[in-house]
Amino acid sequence: MPVFSVRKSIRIAAPAQKVYDLVREFKSWPAWSPWLIAEPGAKMTFTPDGRGYAWNGDITGSGEMEITGGDPPWSIDYRLTFLKPWKSVNKVSFHFSEHDHETLAEWSMEGTLPWYMGWMKGMMSGWIGADYDRGLKMLKDLIETGSVPSKLDFTGIHPAGGFKYIGVKSSCAIADIGPSMERDMAKLMAWLGKSGTIPFASPFAITHKWDPAKGLAEYTIGFPVSNPVDKPDGFVTGEIPTCRAYVIKHTGAYRHLGNAWASGMMHGRAKKFTADKKVPLFEIYDNDPTVTPEAELVTRVHLPAK
Repeated sequence: MPVFSVRKSIRIAAPAQKVYDLVREFKSWPAWSPWLIAEPGAKMTFTPDGRGYAWNGDITGSGEMEITGGDPPWSIDYRLTFLKPWKSVNKVSFHFSEHDHETLAEWSMEGTLPWYMGWMKGMMSGWIGADYDRGLKMLKDLIETGSVPSKLDFTGIHPAGGFKYIGVKSSCAIADIGPSMERDMAKLMAWLGKSGTIPFASPFAITHKWDPAKGLAEYTIGFPVSNPVDKPDGFVTGEIPTCRAYVIKHTGAYRHLGNAWASGMMHGRAKKFTADKKVPLFEIYDNDPTVTPEAELVTRVHLPAK
């Protein structure tokens, strides 16, 4: 059977014992799980001895996780069994080590796919790696601050689009998308101030490509404009057509926006909507990050739907 492996890590400003204790407690997982955030209502049951749990949901599928070993507080080993959408058994581990008053938390998985899904090996590693990155970021916030600034509201299908725009189109590593978008926004803001152009709505970003397997992204960040404008060098113009979209409202830090996108993809696979691939994915930023606390930032993720 096709074998894949994933390993991701993050530094957390806390002793290893504190990180170990929270990860070891399965009842804490809903607060930082990169999958359960997509379906808070998924049914969870915990074994009396605290060494395992099972989940069952329409979005997350079903499965079981059981602690099989480890070396407290430095490691935990698990057996992860997926029952739906397909059956597989995987080895999962956490390893913790202390460095300069921080803990390096490493999360790994070794798993298999059904033989007929061997072609998905690279994509599966990329997807799970992206999920692990999201989960580790939430784990870090939860341990360091006591909360995770990422809340999702699945608002359903709404009318969307129907505007022209001017923007900056860029490609970058997914890991660098935050700084890259900040640079492009600064470029846009400087041009707006110089040209006197007034946008009629909030800024947005289009996702043209997102490839977790290769770690690459391509996007356009821009402003809606009511009338055509002269396009300066280094800028692009275009239009998002009138459409319908499955909208997810994300309230919280931009570093956790992947939670909304990943959850939207999971909802699409669960047939909560049918994607319209003729219209690009886009997100709209409702407030100003320079004056709004990050926990109150609102971003509306739009997944065009038929």
